[in-house]
Amino acid sequence: MIFLACPMFPTFMKHLAICSFFAFSFASALETAGVDPLPTPTPKPAPAPAQPKALEINGIAATVNGFVITKKEIAFALSPIVAELSAQFPRRGPEFEKRVKESYDKIVDDFIDRELVMSEFKTQGGKIRPASINEEIQRQVRERSNGDLGKFRQELARSAMTMETYRRMIERQMIVQGMRASKFSDAAPPLPFEVQKEYDEMKLKLRDTTGDRMTFLKIYIPAVDAKSPNATPDDQLALAESIVKKLKEGADFKELAKQHSRDAFADQGGLQEDVARTDLSPEFAALMMDPPEGTIIGPLMDPRGLTIVKVLKKTYGPIPPLAEVREQIEQRVARQKSAERYERWIKTLRAKAMIQKKL
Repeated sequence: MIFLACPMFPTFMKHLAICSFFAFSFASALETAGVDPLPTPTPKPAPAPAQPKALEINGIAATVNGFVITKKEIAFALSPIVAELSAQFPRRGPEFEKRVKESYDKIVDDFIDRELVMSEFKTQGGKIRPASINEEIQRQVRERSNGDLGKFRQELARSAMTMETYRRMIERQMIVQGMRASKFSDAAPPLPFEVQKEYDEMKLKLRDTTGDRMTFLKIYIPAVDAKSPNATPDDQLALAESIVKKLKEGADFKELAKQHSRDAFADQGGLQEDVARTDLSPEFAALMMDPPEGTIIGPLMDPRGLTIVKVLKKTYGPIPPLAEVREQIEQRVARQKSAERYERWIKTLRAKAMIQKKL
């Protein structure tokens, strides 16, 4: 049985679209952490635009049989998604709001399902090895903060979470995975060719992303341009969008970079060679590494302005051999095989539970 408490949904969406239940926006997050999305030497960075009031993150997102799921847990899970979307959609708009809401709803549902499974786990007295939890936390630090534990702790602090709280959250996630494997242990075991196929499809995602490197062309448009003092940030965004349009129509990237870019690489046509992923913000790095080489990316927004990128070459970090990750791959294949039965089981647990979502 599910109740939805949502008396102020329009107001919620207005704030969520910008703040994502997080105590900072993408812009203020980068400023606080002191991270430049791309290496851009500038003599005088433009001031970040005024930020709307952040939503309170210490409230309740949902309850499951009386167990509380806090907004700060949801906010931490949602924050990297919103950071990417904030860079990708400088004007925000309906598509931005739609994607944020879809991500929020999915995360809340995942947390609810987690607590339903936890109730079952408590009756069995199972345990998760501390070493396994440590390994998962290390993976998360690599993925979310380019392997920088200090930045990761800053991100936790901004969402009012301690490392101890985060560790408990990871432990619960791993318990759910273990319970699922145990519950459907009678499923047909993964066959060798299935494991190999899944590994081939997943191996790039399993790589050490801190070893990624890129060569790219870049145009940087500051929010406030000393050479065009009358231009507003909105004017600069319109300029960046017009440049992207020209590039997609076949204009020469290097010539437009020499004409419009306001960084130390403009004279070289915006060329930056063999840049380590760890030199970029996690949000920009993900948006640059995912598309095929040669794709025009942007304009991407950060506190100081807008960035347009064309990645010329990508080099991926080390990929673990199958022998090293076989157990993980076999578990993924097993989950896929038992997915339909798992969904029926979760549906049964939901029907018996008292669930209340609070937006």
